[in-house]
Amino acid sequence: MIRSTFSAPLVAAAMVFAGTHAGAQTPTKMKMTTDIPPEITTPGSIATRLGTLKLFDGFPDEATTQMVYDNLDFQRGVQTFLIGMPGVSLVAMRAGFKKLGAVNGNILVFEDRLDSKALFLTGNTDSVYFSTWLDLKNGPLVIESPPKVLAFLDDFWFKYVADIGNAGPDKGNGGKYLVLPPGYKGEVPEGYFVARSHTYNLWLMGRGFLVDGSSKPAAESIKKNLRIYPLAQAKDPPATRFISASGVEMNTVHANDFSYFEELNQIVQEEPSESLDPESLGLFASIGIAKGKPFAPDARMKKILTEAAAVGNVTARAISMRPRAKETYFYPGSAWFNTMPGGNHEFLSQPGVRDADMRVLFHYFYTGITPAMVAKMVGIGSQYVSATTDSQGKGLDGGKTYKMHLPPNVPAKDFWSFTLYDNQTRSMLQTDQRFPSVNSTKKGIVTNTDGSIDVWFGPTLPQGVNAANWAQTVPGKGWNALFRLYGPLQPWFDKTWRVGEFELVK
Repeated sequence: MIRSTFSAPLVAAAMVFAGTHAGAQTPTKMKMTTDIPPEITTPGSIATRLGTLKLFDGFPDEATTQMVYDNLDFQRGVQTFLIGMPGVSLVAMRAGFKKLGAVNGNILVFEDRLDSKALFLTGNTDSVYFSTWLDLKNGPLVIESPPKVLAFLDDFWFKYVADIGNAGPDKGNGGKYLVLPPGYKGEVPEGYFVARSHTYNLWLMGRGFLVDGSSKPAAESIKKNLRIYPLAQAKDPPATRFISASGVEMNTVHANDFSYFEELNQIVQEEPSESLDPESLGLFASIGIAKGKPFAPDARMKKILTEAAAVGNVTARAISMRPRAKETYFYPGSAWFNTMPGGNHEFLSQPGVRDADMRVLFHYFYTGITPAMVAKMVGIGSQYVSATTDSQGKGLDGGKTYKMHLPPNVPAKDFWSFTLYDNQTRSMLQTDQRFPSVNSTKKGIVTNTDGSIDVWFGPTLPQGVNAANWAQTVPGKGWNALFRLYGPLQPWFDKTWRVGEFELVK
């Protein structure tokens, strides 16, 4: 950052330099003068989007210097918003969990599924979630995993640490995991699956699965078998407390204004600098967010960062809701796009090359980093695509009615679902329906005589349409949707079966 006024020596030097050359049109040719390539020089006046930049023989004047420094701080503020997003997303997650007491041995369990009262990025209505926040500052923690769950650990920068359950080393049979803090040098006892974290704070997220449409068996198994406790107390583990979270209001979504930078400062102060790359930490430090130092921007810098947050937020929304890369879209000319394009949980477009836009696309809307999310296994796990527009490329409007056609033989061994989300919160759309979704497990859903299915989306139930085939929307509010397949079959992967588009009903 620079101050709003320059030091007297700098101003004096500029005046002396300018005075020395006052009135000179072209430099005097001297004995050692050679022809200077024009491309390495800088004109005295340059028209830019910032305004006109003025220099004397390559030396920027005071107003130009202030202008470009303001712009540099603004650019760095925008990039900090985009690059710091994974960590800030989990700062918000922790804040929401702490309000409910869900830390270490206390675990949120959504016994009757996650519903639209929770502000939680693109959660689904078809799983039995369990989750908690872990803190390793007092030493290693033990996690006893239930059988038949899909779970993972992500560190505070939202980097993958370990899979637990079906995709983990216990292979869904349940097992004991030992989670070690950064730089741990102590003894590592036998009998555990070991996970090492680069941060002291971690997020545990997992899900059990419905059995014949019921969440009860999974919820009971989770509460019976899931345990978290310090390694130091492994011989006499304390009781695990479960907090019922279905139907509970909570906010786990990060800020989109200046306070975003205050959220980012929390993680920078708490975690070892070694937990993130020097380039990113250097970027954050350039706007005043540096470990061991107070984040206290002056009025000039706060104004710049407030605007940077606004532009960063809208940039993230454009990337996440109107992606411009053609390869992002699942089908040519379709509204449906991949949420993790490229199939890499580290967002690498090639070895050693990060796709910055794809990382933003994912982290602004979605949660959970694990290789299991991009694994393409026929009949196993899940696959999903997102849509924010109708078949004509226009944003989905909660005051209008849309029809979606699913061809026969939906390629899902288990079931399929549509879930609706609020464009503002990226969380479940809050309507009169507790679960804003339509899925194949819904009782009474009507199938056409040829095996195809029509699904409707709108503010009111269209005349003659079966209620189970309809999801409600809200007039005056935009929305988007995820289409999920559980147990996806080969026609999904080879795209011989294609999900329909949102067709506006006039």
